[in-house]
Amino acid sequence: MKTFFSILFAAAAVAIAIYNNAYMLSRITQFSKQLRPTKTLFTFNNGNTSQTMATSNPATTFKGLPVIPDEPLTTTAPRKIQKAFLAAEVSEGAGARVRRSVGSPHLRNFSPFLMLDHFTVQQGAGFPDHPHRGQETVTYLLSGAVDHEDFAGNKGTIHAGDLQFMTAGRGIVHAEMPRPDGAEAPIGMQLWVDLPKELKSCEPRYRDLRGSEIPTAEGDDGKVSVKVISGRAYGVDSLKELAYTPVWLLDFTVKPGGKVKQSLPKGWNAFAYLLDGTTIFSTDGVSRPVEKYHNVVFDKNGDSIEAQVDESAEKESRFILVAGLPLDQPIVQYGPFVVTSRDEVMQAMSDYQSHSNGFERAHNWESEIGKHMIH
Repeated sequence: MKTFFSILFAAAAVAIAIYNNAYMLSRITQFSKQLRPTKTLFTFNNGNTSQTMATSNPATTFKGLPVIPDEPLTTTAPRKIQKAFLAAEVSEGAGARVRRSVGSPHLRNFSPFLMLDHFTVQQGAGFPDHPHRGQETVTYLLSGAVDHEDFAGNKGTIHAGDLQFMTAGRGIVHAEMPRPDGAEAPIGMQLWVDLPKELKSCEPRYRDLRGSEIPTAEGDDGKVSVKVISGRAYGVDSLKELAYTPVWLLDFTVKPGGKVKQSLPKGWNAFAYLLDGTTIFSTDGVSRPVEKYHNVVFDKNGDSIEAQVDESAEKESRFILVAGLPLDQPIVQYGPFVVTSRDEVMQAMSDYQSHSNGFERAHNWESEIGKHMIH
């Protein structure tokens, strides 16, 4: 084991020294003996917005930043499209298919976002016991059912329309698997979000958000409907205290002839992922139709986005609009460990292997839901 651990550290050091930009983000779904580097980043992202972290210590106190900033939200300067690209489908693990947009060669270093996967997981596949440190994951299930379980004894199931917000903090080991009796293969979105450096050592935290809890809003005489998962749309606010890093998630459905004008916090990075149909995004008199499975990256300048579906379109469109507060800190990522320096990568690997500093409960722990993929 000592020899293996030395080789593992050496490999990590070489990878970090050589690569300044990552070639792929990948979820680790194997045990520590199979752990290997999947991405190393050294980037500095400067946000235009400065906010102060909460300093309260009680575990029951929400430690994140407010999801709706204390500033006017306007729609007078639509953002330009920086680029749009197809999220190509690839295999991930056994039986899983993934369309990765954020975290692919097309879009890296887009703070605070680390990865966006549009996944399909068949029975017998999934993501058995694997660690995280230093980031948050947001899982939005579009169909099917997924069980989750972690080394602290937390377990549960999310169904179509539900979300799970997971803050890894100083360390967590968990599993995410299709529900064995599920009639449909789980399809959904998983977003990885960086944590502010001040919160990377916080205690792990879960927040399951049921579809029935999500407020909805309508616009353009009912031609536009939106699930306000996180943020604000058409004067409707989402629930608060979902994620520590401020992120907006808005699920839009637009009927033919419908038009959207949606404000965004100034200076936040933003993109849209197209789930279905064709959506036309417009700015400064220039319109650009974008089809499903494409990611549209917006310029940081501006206060809003404008979108519509052509009156003659045969079907409605659906897209997820995502925005987040950029973090002014380096990103150093080694698989599921997201920290801010090379030394912290080494420390995370050591802590995971030695079951210390947040990973104590990983010692001899195996999830029940992941066992059928392990043996």
